[in-house]
Formats: sequence, C-alpha cells, structure tokens
Amino acid sequence: MSSSSSAAGSTGTSAGDPVDPVGPVDPLDPLDPERRFISSGSPWEELAGYSRAVVDGDWIFVSGTVGQDFATMQLPESAQAQAEQALDTIEAALRQVPASLLDVVRVRVYAPERGDVPAISEVIKRRLGAARATNTTVCCPLAVEGAKVEIEVTARRRPQATDAS
Repeated sequence: MSSSSSAAGSTGTSAGDPVDPVGPVDPLDPLDPERRFISSGSPWEELAGYSRAVVDGDWIFVSGTVGQDFATMQLPESAQAQAEQALDTIEAALRQVPASLLDVVRVRVYAPERGDVPAISEVIKRRLGAARATNTTVCCPLAVEGAKVEIEVTARRRPQATDAS
C-alpha cells in the first residue's frame, strides 16, 4: 500500500489501521526546529525525495499535487475530478499543520490542455475562492502520465484567536 511509501522518516501505518491520506508528519529539521516536513505517502515523494508540504514558521509550502488518489493510485477521468482530488490531498496536508484552505495565499495551477482550464478554475473558485489567493495558471506538459492538472499552494497560518471572556 502506498501509505508506507512516504518520505524518509515516516513510519507508515500498520495492518488494520485506517489509511491517512496525508500520512504522518515527518520529524523536525534538526538544523531548524521551526521547519517540519509533511508526507502524503505519494510514490512521487519517495522517487524524487521531497515532502508534500514544508512548514517553516507560519508559512506552509505545498508541493505541486496531481489529482491522484495515493491509496488506490487511480487518476479520475476528468480534469475537474482530478482538481478536486488534488485539493483534497492539499487540504489534508494543511490540516496536519494545522491550517486550512482559507490560509492559502498563492495558487499555481498547471494544466496540459487549455480546454480544461475552465473546469479546473471552477473547482479552484469553489474550494479556494473565499481565501482570495493569488493565482497563476500555466498550460504545459505534466510529469505524471494521464494527469490533467497539478496544483501547488503557499499558505500562511493566521494567529490563533484568543478567548476575550
């Protein structure tokens, strides 16, 4: 199962445990205790030696994420469904921080087919529109065969609200 194929330092799950779509938070950077690494169990993270997200202080940098379900390794047929899956993976990574899609300040979207941009943009607007993040969309080939979209975000945690009572 792909959940045990996470970046170095992750332990995966034991048999019978529910599969966390993001996986464990990897250890702190020994040279910088403000920096943490989050893995999703994606085989691409292991192949290229990267993290799904890096938390550095209040900033969260989420790697480009294709719309692949890493538990089944399936890619949905449509660009719209792939955008939903990619944002599900991104949202799960942000929850590990903890943060949310409302904390996103920058979005980068990569799509091989210009004709898929409207459907992808509808998903971005519905899921991220309330954050009013900056957005750049680029039409280009993607590294994962069959991928119709890759989404990368940067987020900044907001200060926790204090109880005034």
